[in-house]
Amino acid sequence: MTEHAPVIIDIAGTTLNADDRRRLAHPMTGGLILFARNWQDRRQLTELTASIKHIRDDLLICVDHEGGRVQRFRSDGFTTLPPMRVLGELWMLDALGATDAATATGHVLGAELRACGVDLSFTPVLDLDFGASGVIGDRAFHRDARVVTMLAKSLMHGLLRAGMANCGKHFPGHGFVKADSHHEIPVDRRSLKAILSDDARPYEWLSTSLASVMPAHVVYAKVDEHPAGFSERWLKEILRGQLGFTGAVFSDDLSMAGARTLRGRELTYTEAGALALDAGCDLVLLCNQSLDGGHVVDELLDGLVDAAARGLWYPDPDAEARRLALLPASPPLAWDDLMHDPAYQHALERLP
Repeated sequence: MTEHAPVIIDIAGTTLNADDRRRLAHPMTGGLILFARNWQDRRQLTELTASIKHIRDDLLICVDHEGGRVQRFRSDGFTTLPPMRVLGELWMLDALGATDAATATGHVLGAELRACGVDLSFTPVLDLDFGASGVIGDRAFHRDARVVTMLAKSLMHGLLRAGMANCGKHFPGHGFVKADSHHEIPVDRRSLKAILSDDARPYEWLSTSLASVMPAHVVYAKVDEHPAGFSERWLKEILRGQLGFTGAVFSDDLSMAGARTLRGRELTYTEAGALALDAGCDLVLLCNQSLDGGHVVDELLDGLVDAAARGLWYPDPDAEARRLALLPASPPLAWDDLMHDPAYQHALERLP
């Protein structure tokens, strides 16, 4: 156990190699994010997650598994889940039926992942569907922040029934900008008042329900020159101070183009990680950097140790407790038991 383990890393393959094991044991590593390349079938995934927990049982095993086009595991029994827009469309026909379908979606999503040893999915998307963002698109429930809030809360209830925490993203809202922050830095030039009265309302209305939040790699130019995930103004003053959020904050992927450019200068991974942690993130994600040997992963892990020793960033004394709170508090149902669980079977019937 370490005082603060803020880095979520990835691995290249379907099993752990010696470098993966070494990195997962590193005191700065707090968890792992899985991708489709780490999937072969349910047995392999279950063995992989067990091997990760064997190294450290406090490691948080995460995945982007929302439904629609963002669903990492789709075969060998995993239910193909709809994009969240389908629930928003159902709301327009039958609002209360849509909330039940959203809870069913969260229950199925969480229970299937947990049966294979996954602790947390980065869901729900709380971005509003302005019709402009290709990267968000049908991942959003609706244009109306009230509808987004009710459907997200219902989905989170389903996750909770499966024993899984949640992660609202991308704070304060990624739906308005067209640019894809994987490849460039989107800039939103609306006023703080406009953003808080629309995009950020779900975070206010879900302040007692959200377990974790992921900020957007978007610059809100009238609020701060830094992207939200690197902004004390957004994370400490607004999210925690004004909206009262008490859960964990994840940075989005540090390898994205929107993550490491500041005032025209490209930051190192260590500089970007330290900046995000100092700004108010509890955890930082570094994705897809294990594919070429993982030198960047080692650079970040060792670099953060050195940066902390030199006083370049200061671990939040509450951050580790917030990370550990995301771990499931109950054992999962094994897959075979899940297939005979009446609540899960009913949730399957109520999917949209």
